[in-house]
Amino acid sequence: MTTATADRTAPTEHPVLDVLADRWSPRAFDATAPIDEGKLASALEAARWTPSANNTQPWRFIVARRGTALHEQIHAALMGFNQAWAGNAAVLLVAVAETADAQGTPIPHAVYDLGQAVAHLSVQAHHDGLVVHQMSGFVAEQIREFADLEERFAPTTVIALGEFGDVSALPEPLQEREVAPRVRRPLDETVLLSA
Repeated sequence: MTTATADRTAPTEHPVLDVLADRWSPRAFDATAPIDEGKLASALEAARWTPSANNTQPWRFIVARRGTALHEQIHAALMGFNQAWAGNAAVLLVAVAETADAQGTPIPHAVYDLGQAVAHLSVQAHHDGLVVHQMSGFVAEQIREFADLEERFAPTTVIALGEFGDVSALPEPLQEREVAPRVRRPLDETVLLSA
C-alpha cells in the first residue's frame, strides 16, 4: 500500500517540493504490514547524513519492530491516546539526543541536530511510501531504564513508522483528526523580522 496523501496535500502559500507538501502525520497504521527493511534502512541512512554542528552527529535511534519485546516496551512507555494507535506501527523508533560527549562536555545543539535528523528520516520515509508520526507523549525515564541509557543520552521523541492503514479502525475522535483540514499559522506571522 502506498501513502494516501493526494487529499492531504498542504495548501501552501508558496511552492515547495511535493514530498514536503504531501507529508503528514497519520495515526492510522496497517497493523499487518511488515516493515520494508530496505525502506527502513534508507530512512535511517537519510538521518545519518543530516548536517550537524562540527559533524558531531549527536543523535541515536532505538529501532523496534512490531512483534518484538522492545516494540512492546516502547509502546508501554507511551502516554494517553498514543497507546490507542501507535502499537499498530510496523516500527517504533526512539530518537535520542546525545546531550554531552563521552568526556561530559555539553553538546548544546544536540536537540536541534536530532530534530534535523528526524526531519530527514521523515522526508525519506514519506518519499518511499511510508508514513511517520512523531510523539512527545511518552515516559522518557521508562525508556532510559529498559534501554540502559547513560545520563548523557536523552530520549526525545518516539516515532511510529509503517504503512498507512484503515482510518475507520481508529477510535472515533482520532478518525476525525485524520481527516480534519491541515492548517498552519500564516508565513507572515512566522517570520519575526525581515529586512
